[in-house]
Amino acid sequence: MEKQHTKVKEKYGLVTAIAMVVGIVMGSGVFFKAEKVLQSTGGNLPLGILAWGIGAAIMLCCAYTFGVMATKYAHVGGAVDYAENVIGKKYAYYLGWFLATMYYPSLTSVLGWISARYFCVLVGLDITGPQCMTIAGFLLMASFCLNVLSPLLAGKFQVATTIIKLVPLLVMAVIGTVVGLSNGMMQENFTMVVTEVASGKALFMAVVATAFAYEGWIIATTINAEIKDSKRNLPRALLIGTFLIAAVYITYYIGLAGTVPNAALMESGEAGAKTAFETLFGPVGGTLIFVFVVISCVGTLNGLMLACCRGFYALAVRKEGPSPKTLSQLDLVTNMPTNASVAGLLACGIWFLYFYGANLADPNWFGFFSFDSSELPIITLYGAYIPIFVLFMKKEKDLPAFQRFVMPLLSLCGAIFMVIAAIVAHGMAVVAYLILFAIVMLFGVWMDKRKKTTRGE
Repeated sequence: MEKQHTKVKEKYGLVTAIAMVVGIVMGSGVFFKAEKVLQSTGGNLPLGILAWGIGAAIMLCCAYTFGVMATKYAHVGGAVDYAENVIGKKYAYYLGWFLATMYYPSLTSVLGWISARYFCVLVGLDITGPQCMTIAGFLLMASFCLNVLSPLLAGKFQVATTIIKLVPLLVMAVIGTVVGLSNGMMQENFTMVVTEVASGKALFMAVVATAFAYEGWIIATTINAEIKDSKRNLPRALLIGTFLIAAVYITYYIGLAGTVPNAALMESGEAGAKTAFETLFGPVGGTLIFVFVVISCVGTLNGLMLACCRGFYALAVRKEGPSPKTLSQLDLVTNMPTNASVAGLLACGIWFLYFYGANLADPNWFGFFSFDSSELPIITLYGAYIPIFVLFMKKEKDLPAFQRFVMPLLSLCGAIFMVIAAIVAHGMAVVAYLILFAIVMLFGVWMDKRKKTTRGE
């Protein structure tokens, strides 16, 4: 019998790595959350731009710091590697457990719905009806099959959709700005506030909304073991990718203000982006551009599914988590962790069911325990970053001051700000989320203790 492998091969170059960073982040949240940023700020455009800028600054600082870590530590799992080297194996296990069971699948399940949502907007279907949910389930399964059966094709698909998704964003950024400056719409939107809101809480709510749009760059680190010359190419991909994302998002948001009044965008809801494109290019041209938006969302879903397929594998290769011997096995043909991928898909299915019941069903299924699973996991994610940044500054004495202190300190401040912003924005929903988080993590603790007992440690 041929021996089963457990070590993945290096198969992605720098271009694909950059496309992973850009493609995982860009192209869904900016369409999905632009309207929420407007609503949170009461249509205050300068405040909204400030929120996008703060979110971008936090992303860039954290990506730079993790990029420095990537030059020093490389195994399997990206952020889990960094936690293991900076803090220790136990902390890395708990971070990996959270990523595999909560963070990756919760974001991926939401992206399945967002992709279906914009397709339904395109063809005129209800975004919460059975058709939309069926399409979302199909897209989740299709993305899973693509990543598991042909990871190289999935990488090429990521590059292709990254290029495609730049079309609507850049078109809106450039043409929307030019048109808005010429017809006075830009000036009107910059000077008029639709609804007066408390600027402090509004800014926190808006930044948390942008966090979802910017989130996902850390997911690109999950393929560090599959990137050629990872210690050189992954940091470059993180920096180039996150800078491109920040620039395109902020200019898109400004361009959006040149198309239609803020009040109209706030009222349009899920059709806001389609309305803006149709205003610029007419019904036919706007619809054609909106097709690119749908493809863009599917590309982001593909990138998130990539992480889901590797979450449990990152634990299993460390001989941790559920059934490490089974979940660490790789397919001899595709070199993919098929068993771990199935576990990741199951977690996606559970979170998809939760997202529907908590956010879309009327009445919702979970009462007090209903929360926005597209935003609240950032509380514990950025909370988990805090000790990593602190101990990294303490440990890495051979680094220059800028890499050892300046950027990690800025990253630390950004992480703390993001946690506080999420708490202020979501109120009691944070309590519901943290209770569920504690239950999931306690199950991880039990599994860790059970493993040690079984091995006689």
